[in-house]
Amino acid sequence: MVTRGLGSPQDLVNSIEEVHARMAPRIEWIPQLSLSRHCPLATLQTWMAPWLEFGFHTVLDLSGDELAQPIEVFKPLYRAAKNKGMRLKAHVGEWGTAVDVQRAVEVLELDEVQHGIAAAESADVMRFLADHHIRLNICPTSNLWLGRVKRLEDHPIRKLFDAGVKVTVNSDDQIVFGAGVSDELLRLYQAGVFTAEELDQIRQWGLED
Repeated sequence: MVTRGLGSPQDLVNSIEEVHARMAPRIEWIPQLSLSRHCPLATLQTWMAPWLEFGFHTVLDLSGDELAQPIEVFKPLYRAAKNKGMRLKAHVGEWGTAVDVQRAVEVLELDEVQHGIAAAESADVMRFLADHHIRLNICPTSNLWLGRVKRLEDHPIRKLFDAGVKVTVNSDDQIVFGAGVSDELLRLYQAGVFTAEELDQIRQWGLED
């Protein structure tokens, strides 16, 4: 198979690995296959198939408008990825509901959720996430700038943490939002959301597989 304009999958992988070795050899790099909710299932299956066969990626993610298509549409893709031993993630609950978060975890058998802050709206969903050890990867500055939360001091990450949900702190896009992970942690501390000890626990969760 030849990818349009990029040669074979091996050619693309070789190029990426060369850049990694040259630019950041000491940073662990985890290849992730990312899908868009806006694309038809058949298109995603065609695009995804050679990469699953190649076995290069270790993580599958889903992003885009949460209302673009029902989460059930993507179940075949996630089953195929799970059969390849990939770790399963999806962007959900950034703009949707707590029910959407639980439904995505159940239908796609997710290992972790990107964003997921809507889960804080439901004690039952938070209990579900805690009981099933589902980690939420949260981007506070992004949530603030995009209007998902009004004040950092009121960010639902605190409520999730107190409910026993495992959370991590992340930078959505450092170039766009002007904050790396260290900046995000510091801002939460300065806003009085977490103590230094709590942030260290969150930092350690972010280092787990």
